[in-house]
Amino acid sequence: MTSRAASRPVGTVTRGTTNPNRLRRMDRWITAAHGAELRRAADPVAVDLGYGAAPWTAVELLARLRAGAPRTRVVGVEIEPARVAAAKPYERDGLVFRHGGFEIPVPQRPLLVRAANVLRQYDEAEVAAVWERLCARLAPADPARGSRGGLLVEGTCDEIGRRHVWVALGPEGPRTVTFATRLGSLERPSDLAERLPKALIHRNVPGEPVHSFLRDFDRAWAAAAPYASYGARQRWIRSVRDLTTDWPVVDGPSRWRQGEVTVAWGALAPRGVAHA
Repeated sequence: MTSRAASRPVGTVTRGTTNPNRLRRMDRWITAAHGAELRRAADPVAVDLGYGAAPWTAVELLARLRAGAPRTRVVGVEIEPARVAAAKPYERDGLVFRHGGFEIPVPQRPLLVRAANVLRQYDEAEVAAVWERLCARLAPADPARGSRGGLLVEGTCDEIGRRHVWVALGPEGPRTVTFATRLGSLERPSDLAERLPKALIHRNVPGEPVHSFLRDFDRAWAAAAPYASYGARQRWIRSVRDLTTDWPVVDGPSRWRQGEVTVAWGALAPRGVAHA
């Protein structure tokens, strides 16, 4: 009885909603931000945690990561056994599916864990413990090799992947927050507030840093309205450039052109929370 309890996956079953190409923005960012780590590793393993009722996101993750890091292997992990069984026919070279949860049932420490739309149903108070558990499973940093270690990317997007916000964490904890959107669908930057990850979504209130950031982003967007005649992309780039005056934006124009902006976690972290 003890051994059965010890082997029980950690976590709860999600709704399982998934669609092909839903996580393209997150995957695109991962390949740019973490591709060098994957290429340096002799046996890079990535985990698609909670891939849902269909395996599309894991299949796509393998293709996208291997385009820049051909040795990468992907393990799709799901807590619902029926979903694992349904995914098995999609296994191929470099892609397998496993039953499990936050304990990450792979023998080695992964270089990447992607957890998209997994913590949406959890309470905010549970996030810190989940992050800590997942970060502890990441490949450790190796300064001698210039490696910062594994990466956990945890966030939320809409059903077809037009709007997405995620937190990137290393073995040491949270590093950055990225906002990504299909610019043609955006009325104002604060539209992304509904896709904030669980650690931030209830903090979008006056007095909290993420609320101040989105307020300033909307103001910069309004001030950049003349650039709209050149297209939404130019308006976004100008808005982000103005944000850099007061906010620690850590990426540059090549990412802004993709409809992205990445900010240091410490600037947006909730006030008075341990994982901040």
